[in-house]
Amino acid sequence: MTHRNYSILSFSLFSAWLLAFPFEGQVLYAVARAAGTNGASLSLMAVSAHFIGLLTGGFFIKSQAAAKTSMIAAMVVGIASSLVFYLPYFGLWYLSIVSMALFAALATTGWAYYFKNYTPAGGRLKTAAEMLICTNIIMLFINVLTAHTSAYVGLGAAIMALVMALLMTFRLEACPNEDMNVKNYAAESLWRGSAIFKPLVFLCVFIFVLTINSGLMYQVVTPAFAHFEVLTSYYWAVPYIAVLVILRNMSAKVNRAYILYIAMVMIGLSFISFLWLDRSVTSYLVIDTLLLGAFGVCDLFVWTILGGFLDYSENPAQILGIGLSMNVLGILVGGYMGNAFFSTESSYLAASAAALTIIFAVLIMFPIFNNQLTRLFKRHTFLIEFAGSGEKGQDESLLGSSIISEQLTDKEKEVVKLLLRGYTYKAISENLFISENTIKYHVKNIYQKQNINSKMDLIKIFSDKEKYDTHL
Repeated sequence: MTHRNYSILSFSLFSAWLLAFPFEGQVLYAVARAAGTNGASLSLMAVSAHFIGLLTGGFFIKSQAAAKTSMIAAMVVGIASSLVFYLPYFGLWYLSIVSMALFAALATTGWAYYFKNYTPAGGRLKTAAEMLICTNIIMLFINVLTAHTSAYVGLGAAIMALVMALLMTFRLEACPNEDMNVKNYAAESLWRGSAIFKPLVFLCVFIFVLTINSGLMYQVVTPAFAHFEVLTSYYWAVPYIAVLVILRNMSAKVNRAYILYIAMVMIGLSFISFLWLDRSVTSYLVIDTLLLGAFGVCDLFVWTILGGFLDYSENPAQILGIGLSMNVLGILVGGYMGNAFFSTESSYLAASAAALTIIFAVLIMFPIFNNQLTRLFKRHTFLIEFAGSGEKGQDESLLGSSIISEQLTDKEKEVVKLLLRGYTYKAISENLFISENTIKYHVKNIYQKQNINSKMDLIKIFSDKEKYDTHL
């Protein structure tokens, strides 16, 4: 278990609790029904509080140490607040749901430091996919328990997932090692300038519009098949997980822009099917497969693009928090629209028409958005190209350089490879089975031989064509 894997698993367990319980979760609605109250109002308060927390949380979390503290605090508050729901329904439920949602947002924004620091830029699609896959598998297990046993057994399973997340979070590093503390002045300059502002604003608008259909699903599609409680608990997230597994293992040569277009078509077909098909098991399987498969593509797209933006800010928590808050805002607006549609006689027709209109807007926006991203990410360091080339390509690039083959020892070559892949000193020591002090000694020798002072300088040797040719 590397720190990357610990961070993925701890955040996945935490997210499974979040999605199974406070955030439109099946456990929340089941507990509310068992207590004889309406879970919709509780869910609305939780989603609203989570939006506020995501939007503002990054402004309070300004270091990896603060991120770890916020994650631990959020999990402790989440455990305590969840236990309140074993008590009879009363006013403290509302205070608890708001508290856990706000603190959960702080934990989510804080994880941005681990997402950035423990995964190279070119590998963040894989990390995001693994996190989303693990989250939904655990959530699916909790939902099945809830459907087959009782609401309170499901609640206990969700709390247990949060306890396990807390134990793993304690194992995470509070601070990155000294090499990771080297400032990326190019990224800092871009953030303070105007180069990142326009693409980031456009990204937020794009995420907001893209996610409105998720809110429509929660308030229109899901309730229409609520009578298949066992089937929905088993199957609901299966297409989502399957799509993520496919995308995680897909060749980097595949143009993923076309996959997003396919996802938009799938959403359109799902709402058309919802309009014309009956409310049978077959209809549910068709609609859910199209809809959740498409949402898997969209969610991975959002997490990966936000992951790319993290390198352009000294505070990644702000980027991730603001970006994901637009995701939650889209769900809130979509949910409001869904509730409004249910007040009309032609609610299904109105919801489907709205969904198709949103898809049309996304298809218009995407080429412009793609152009903005292309311009921005061309300014990124060679690390993205290097990390995205796969380990075999990386090894060929490094071993083919006279810098590696002539000046460095075999062990120093291995250290350079792992440094350029974004590994921390601790992760390198785990991979090479040597102490962190020995790693530091090797890094010092590498820097002296190359006449450089930091990892960013090492990256520039491979990213700057003139320097590369000079060294050759």
